[in-house]
Amino acid sequence: MPGFQYFVASSLDGFIATADDDLGWLLQFDGFAGGKESYEAFMAEVGCIVMGGETYAWLRKNEPGHWPYPTTPCWVFTRHEISAPHGADVTFVRGPVAEFVADLKAEAGDRNVWIVGGGVLAAQFADAGALDEIIISIIPVVLGSGKPVLPMSGPTAPMELLSAHTMGRGIMELRYRFGRAQA
Repeated sequence: MPGFQYFVASSLDGFIATADDDLGWLLQFDGFAGGKESYEAFMAEVGCIVMGGETYAWLRKNEPGHWPYPTTPCWVFTRHEISAPHGADVTFVRGPVAEFVADLKAEAGDRNVWIVGGGVLAAQFADAGALDEIIISIIPVVLGSGKPVLPMSGPTAPMELLSAHTMGRGIMELRYRFGRAQA
């Protein structure tokens, strides 16, 4: 059943970026065995992408003249007035994520919604009860500090491990069904 997935890479100590959004620690692992296949299999099931304004700004700054998702609708949660790349299917929205869950599901059709980067945005979907899965690649480096993978305010219900496998260079990909609080 299609749902909302947070597909992300994290340092061993739980950070997705340094405090100043540097991803050099992650980019040094580009091309690891199994990474491309995992990403392509994941993307084949994605019907809509959602990201925060900081992730969008990072992509525009670090990939000038190139939009990495040319055939997939993308929604960007931002408080800023910004423009979309020429020819890209990008929708800018503001407000609580819960207000857009039905629209995002409709946009994705019978496929998944990918929450790209932005642990804060992923945490908002989790808090709204809309995060279904976390697919996290643990990268064997320690950052010591930075932007947390999922900065939630308290303990979650236990998550169910759906799969785990080792990829090249010591990277471990874990797939969890996000836990729901007991009513």
